[in-house]
Amino acid sequence: MNGPEIHVEFAPELRFFLPNGRRENGAARAATDGVSTLGHVVESLGVPRTEVGAVVVDGREVPVSYVPAGGESVTVRPVARPQRVPGAPLRFLLDVHLGTLARRMRLLGVDTAYESTDIGDPALAARSAAEQRVMLSRDRGLLRRRELWAGAYVYSTRPDEQLSDVLDRFRPELRPWTRCTACNGLLKEATKDEVADQLEGGTQRSYDVFAQCTACGRAYWKGAHHEQLVAIVERALADYAN
Repeated sequence: MNGPEIHVEFAPELRFFLPNGRRENGAARAATDGVSTLGHVVESLGVPRTEVGAVVVDGREVPVSYVPAGGESVTVRPVARPQRVPGAPLRFLLDVHLGTLARRMRLLGVDTAYESTDIGDPALAARSAAEQRVMLSRDRGLLRRRELWAGAYVYSTRPDEQLSDVLDRFRPELRPWTRCTACNGLLKEATKDEVADQLEGGTQRSYDVFAQCTACGRAYWKGAHHEQLVAIVERALADYAN
């Protein structure tokens, strides 16, 4: 683009995406061409469209499909929280780098698909669209793909912070202990006999209450790591109550 310029100012929450020289004041100038939309302009400056909420041009809110004219001043705000995703039950798809987050979301009963291998951005975007899942990723390029059903950038590299941010942003219904952390299938109560082939001798003697995944058959019981899992669930539920 090499036409008249517009002034674009980003909210503090979005300045993380800007080049270092622009992060302090969150302002940039961009040329217009009479064709490119504000969504395209914003992404060309580094901010994924999934992170864009209200866009205000000279004091009036406009859609990201608006085509700016030279001399206009644009303010870009972050997505409002909680973010509403219309048209489907709220469910998620996570890329290969977010395995711990996926397991924790499943622990809380959130419908969470996860790709444990790198299947590529086109395939991930296609699955997001086909299954109407919110794509969670730290890959800005993936989040720019138009075929995504919906998406969100995961800001932190720490699983605790990742989980807190996703739950705060989307406020999904929590149903702890109802999903398999390995495959996302639903759990059912199971007898010791039904899962006996998965139990070692010590577990056989020490535990009597079991659950089993209806999809992959994996058995669950309150083993050595149960207290750590309980702490994750209790923190999430406490955050929801506040």
